[in-house]
Amino acid sequence: MKREVPSKAEIQFYLRDKRNWGRWKDHPGAGTLNLITDEKRRQAGTFVRSGRAFSLGRPLPAGPSVDNPRPSDLYVKRLEWTDGGGAALDYLTVFQHGFSVTHLDALCHMWDKHGMWEGKDPNETLTFDGAKFGGIEEMREGVLTRGVLLDIPRHRGTKNVGLDSPVHGWELEDIAKAQGVELSPGDALLVYCGREEYEKATGYYGGALDENTRYPGLHASCLPFLRENDVSVLLWDMEDLAPNEYGIPWTVHGAIHAYGLAMVDGVVLQELATVCAAQKQYDFLLTVNPLIVIGGTGSPVNPVAVM
Repeated sequence: MKREVPSKAEIQFYLRDKRNWGRWKDHPGAGTLNLITDEKRRQAGTFVRSGRAFSLGRPLPAGPSVDNPRPSDLYVKRLEWTDGGGAALDYLTVFQHGFSVTHLDALCHMWDKHGMWEGKDPNETLTFDGAKFGGIEEMREGVLTRGVLLDIPRHRGTKNVGLDSPVHGWELEDIAKAQGVELSPGDALLVYCGREEYEKATGYYGGALDENTRYPGLHASCLPFLRENDVSVLLWDMEDLAPNEYGIPWTVHGAIHAYGLAMVDGVVLQELATVCAAQKQYDFLLTVNPLIVIGGTGSPVNPVAVM
C-alpha cells in the first residue's frame, strides 16, 4: 500500500472509480453486509474461545452536553393493576446520528455530488416519512461475523489518536501484521483510537454536526484498506478526521455511498482492546442487530463481541 498522504485526485478516484454500485443486484440496500454469507456466519462461531462477552454500546444519553445537543427522552408511566399489582411502561425518543449514541448507519445516510449509494438522488429518495431506498430495514438480518480489532494507541505507544496524528491506511496494514491477524472478505473491522483517553483531556469527543467541528480520527487514506479487504462493517470509537484537507464532504464516511459499507459509530472499545492485548487474541465473534425501522437512516444498536 502507498505509504504517503494521497492527493485529492487519488481520494476522488477511490470514492468514484472504486465504487461497489451494481455489485449486489439481489439485495443492493444491504451493501457490504452481503459479504456475510451463510458460510461466513457458520465460521464466525469458531472464533469463540472463552465465551466471554463484551458490550460495545454506550448508554443512551438523556442529558444535554456539547457532544449531545439533542438528548434522548425517557418517560416512565406506572400502570396500577389488580390486587396491588402493576407494570411500568415507557416512552423513548432518540436522535441517533452524531457522537453520543452507538448506532448503525443505513446506506441512505450519506451522499456527495454524484448521489447516494447506487446513484440514487437524495431529493427523490428521502422523504419526511423515511427513505424509499437503503433504509435500515434492509439490514434487518444484522451482523454475525468474525470481528477483527486493530489497536492504534498500543501500536503507537500512546494513549490516543490526536488531531495532529490521524490514522492512515498503511498504518492499519502494519498493525494487522504486527498483531498477527489477516482480514478476509466479510470480516467486521473494529478500529480502537482511545476515545476515552482523549476525552479525559478534552472533556468530550466531536461536537455539533456542522462543518466547523474539529475532531481526530481516521484519514481518507484508509479508504483503500476498507475497499480492498472487503470489510463488511466498520466499527470505530472515533470517526473521520475533521475537517479534511481535501474540501470534500465525506472521506471515510464516504464509503457508505461509494462502497455500501455498513458503519457503527460511537462504539466503546477500551475494555475489549485491553483484553485482546492481554490474551493476544484480536479476532472474535461479533453481533450487531438493528431495529427494523422502515425507511430509517440508521438504528441504535448494542454491538456484542464474544471471545
